Amino acid sequence: MTKIKTAVIGAAGYTGGELLRILVHHPNCELVYVHSNSQKGKKVEEVHPDLIGDCDLIFTDEVSTSGIEAVFLGLPHGQTKAFLEENPFPESTVIIDLSTDFRDESNGFIYGLPEVNAEKIKSAKKIANPGCFATGIQLALAPAIAAGLAKDAIHITGITGSTGAGKKLAETSHFSYRSSNMSVYKLFTHQHLKEIGQTFRQLNADFDSQMLFTPYRGNFPRGIWVTAYLPFEGTIEEARKIYQEFYQDAVFTHVSDQDIDMKQAVNTNKCIVFIQKEAGQLVIYSAIDNLLKGASGQAVHNFNLAFGLEEKAGLNLKSIAF
Repeated sequence: MTKIKTAVIGAAGYTGGELLRILVHHPNCELVYVHSNSQKGKKVEEVHPDLIGDCDLIFTDEVSTSGIEAVFLGLPHGQTKAFLEENPFPESTVIIDLSTDFRDESNGFIYGLPEVNAEKIKSAKKIANPGCFATGIQLALAPAIAAGLAKDAIHITGITGSTGAGKKLAETSHFSYRSSNMSVYKLFTHQHLKEIGQTFRQLNADFDSQMLFTPYRGNFPRGIWVTAYLPFEGTIEEARKIYQEFYQDAVFTHVSDQDIDMKQAVNTNKCIVFIQKEAGQLVIYSAIDNLLKGASGQAVHNFNLAFGLEEKAGLNLKSIAF
């Protein structure tokens, strides 16, 4: 089997580590090198100890573009554009960027939400991976938006694990702050609302509803739980049909017939959705792993689509369940 020569730039953080954990076992991937300015010269297993015995590569701060067929970019937000200008890859290289830099589909990038853009992704050479909250919210609401159900303001809450804040220590990601605690941040102004609106207008050109999003910091390491609701005059059976038909071809997004919990999705590339109707509102819950479906797992799904591979290649992961 011919393997795709692949590099990961910015492989020392949480998302970079998750990429390595997937790619070292991916049947169609050959990891050529892993890049990190801060960890250069160290073995991968020194930085990601769980990869002992799985990867014998050493972090490098040098960038090679020759012969690389796919590159994942895990650089801090705002640094990718400059990096690509300094290190131009061949036009044939598939570039998958996990930062916010190209999610507006500038510079020829395609927005990498497979449940909406799979056909575009299959022929893309530049893919902008969605944000974690953006993924959970879009997959919760996309069927409703496409069906024209959102006529008023949409109320959304979401809670994310501490890994969503990145590996670099900050006051609000410190154990002493997070443990037995909860807090709100970026009320109604979260940066992911821009890309969410972009997708919703793609699904429905008339979409102009206000999205009132309250993000919470959770006291757990990984996972995202989203609750959204909007007025709905139809029956729950009609709503379920809309959701099931929208996701009938999706390999990772599943509409559950019974109540769900977040651990069903943690450590997988799944998005699990449950809907109900109460008090004249269609209430939608979605659960994802912020580091997998919300970042690295979705990036590998995009890799699979871009190279015509089986969509689940390297992504048959087990949930933690309990």
